[in-house]
Amino acid sequence: MQEPETPRHRSETLWEAGLVWLLFGLAAIAVFETYWRLPPSELWKVTGSGLVGGAGRAFVFLSFSAAVAAPPVLAIVVDRLDDRRATVAGLVAFLLCATVAIPGVQTPSRLDAKWSNLPAVVGVFLSVALTVWAMNSGRAERSRTSRAGDRARLVVAAVLLVASAPYIAAELGFFLDGVPVLGWIFQTGRIRPEPGGGHLHAAVHHGHHHGLDGFLLAIGVLLLSRLNGTIRRPLLRTATAAYLSLMLVYSLTNLANDLWIEQVVKRGWTAWEIPDVLQPSASAAWAAMVVVAAAFYVVLFRPRDARRSDVARLPHVARE
Repeated sequence: MQEPETPRHRSETLWEAGLVWLLFGLAAIAVFETYWRLPPSELWKVTGSGLVGGAGRAFVFLSFSAAVAAPPVLAIVVDRLDDRRATVAGLVAFLLCATVAIPGVQTPSRLDAKWSNLPAVVGVFLSVALTVWAMNSGRAERSRTSRAGDRARLVVAAVLLVASAPYIAAELGFFLDGVPVLGWIFQTGRIRPEPGGGHLHAAVHHGHHHGLDGFLLAIGVLLLSRLNGTIRRPLLRTATAAYLSLMLVYSLTNLANDLWIEQVVKRGWTAWEIPDVLQPSASAAWAAMVVVAAAFYVVLFRPRDARRSDVARLPHVARE
């Protein structure tokens, strides 16, 4: 007589990877709705409007930050599936998403949809499909995390949520003016000159910002770091840890860059700006990011022996 299957524990179902895609999906819906509803004059670097404009901007959004988040998800779900077909599909998805780094594919000065965005979008959808497959049929594996580590993740996530409030509001198409506390902390609807451009615009324009990309990617790191230790292939586990380290530095720098310009520079407090690191480049800023990412890898993300339990200290929040 066949024994009934035991329901898998919540920690074994890859809910973290599913939540990453849910957050990006909700953001894409918000982008679609806001860019459909509002005219280009209230948005940033787009020319389309209505249904086409909304769909086009959501398409560009998925081709960028969602594609950046895909590689560590692919590493985790392909390892869980341990299936040759999944490995091939995961490699194809990775290569498609990697096109986001090709010069000219992402053009911050022109955010209308382009054919060059298509490969990354296809890679993202393939990554989502592999995640669903792994959640339903992948190997059961408990994430090796500590309560202290998860509490630290929640604290960091809460801080990021508050810091990203202007961009969440902008994504939904409204300002924080008049909102208790947040409306006092952040300037959003005030008309300010754009640094370097001179033209007047709302301090935090409606629509999508790379600050929100930074928020989503940072939350992705917090979630996926719970699963990195479950990867059984040592080289893949190490590569994923290294990628998560750089992804965290990249996300925080982009969030800080956007906040600094809109909340400090646009108030006239200083003309100095945090360097733009949106696209990879041979620059001092990117060199500094790589150095910090290496430090994060050693202190936070370096894989440990799976047989060792987590040490309940903040510096080990991602050392699973």
